[in-house]
Amino acid sequence: MKTTVEIQDQLLRQAKSKAKRGGTTLRALIEDGLRRVLEDPVESYELPDRSVGEPGGENPLELVSWQDLRREIYGDDR
Repeated sequence: MKTTVEIQDQLLRQAKSKAKRGGTTLRALIEDGLRRVLEDPVESYELPDRSVGEPGGENPLELVSWQDLRREIYGDDR
């Protein structure tokens, strides 16, 4: 099937160069790229839990002064 796609000039030059170096066609390179994107599920990232204290409990950081917290983090009296 034929279609028209607008691609940035620099990106198209890079793709043509890569195809030539790889001994393939621009069409094959684009098709391969589309297959890879469509076949590979996007991995979601979940932030690690860095909670402090007990769930639903008092926040232990509220018991510490800002100066003491900075000292704990940085190891000095900035």
